[in-house]
Amino acid sequence: MKTSFRTIALVFGREFRAYFATPLAAVFLLVFLALSAGLAFFAGGFFERGQADLGPFFAWHPWLFLILMPAIGMRLWADERRSGVIELLMTLPVRAHEVVIGKFLAGWAFTAVALVLTMSFWLVTLYLGSPDNGIVVASYIGSFLMAGAFLAISACISAMTKNQVIAFILAAIVSFLLVMSGTNLVLAALRGWAPAFVVDLVQSLSFITNFDRLTRGVLEVPAVILFLSTIVLALWINVQVVDAKKAA
Repeated sequence: MKTSFRTIALVFGREFRAYFATPLAAVFLLVFLALSAGLAFFAGGFFERGQADLGPFFAWHPWLFLILMPAIGMRLWADERRSGVIELLMTLPVRAHEVVIGKFLAGWAFTAVALVLTMSFWLVTLYLGSPDNGIVVASYIGSFLMAGAFLAISACISAMTKNQVIAFILAAIVSFLLVMSGTNLVLAALRGWAPAFVVDLVQSLSFITNFDRLTRGVLEVPAVILFLSTIVLALWINVQVVDAKKAA
């Protein structure tokens, strides 16, 4: 067990440092901050609302993450498969799940860095008014969990292809479907022909629906379970894919 944790920590450290080995990390963080600020303060009508809260900021997170998480996840495996590094990695005395978890945690930690930087927006709202800090904390936790679910899916898809562009597109499509499944457009179309339990099931699997529950300030167990179970399932599939590639 200690050896496994040590290996995961080594993979995590290698991958996390790799994000900052090139200017791409700074570019990603700047783009994330710029998009978050623009969508929250301008597209979200922060100043017109006359209310100092971060509702408009968090409302855009599902749409931001369905693009940005595939951008992070596409490089976790696809490039290493293309370059042949994955074959070398698998010859080392490490197990597939250790590498999968280490890589995922590194990407998730990088996402956490991006979210921490956005806390400057929280300071702005505290200066301008009195936001409900409990709602803000719950929203950040929900955002972090949702980002992890998107990232795990993206990493899983990345392991299936050698092409980063294909990995990005497929992950973005899957993420888009998981977001759109909770919108009125999709639900209204389903209500026209599908049984009520099918509509309820689709809505319960929607990332945007479950994230909205968390942004109300309460860490609802079903929403937390959905995101965590998605992470676990995607990582399990990722391990199976890597093992299959190793055996081949």
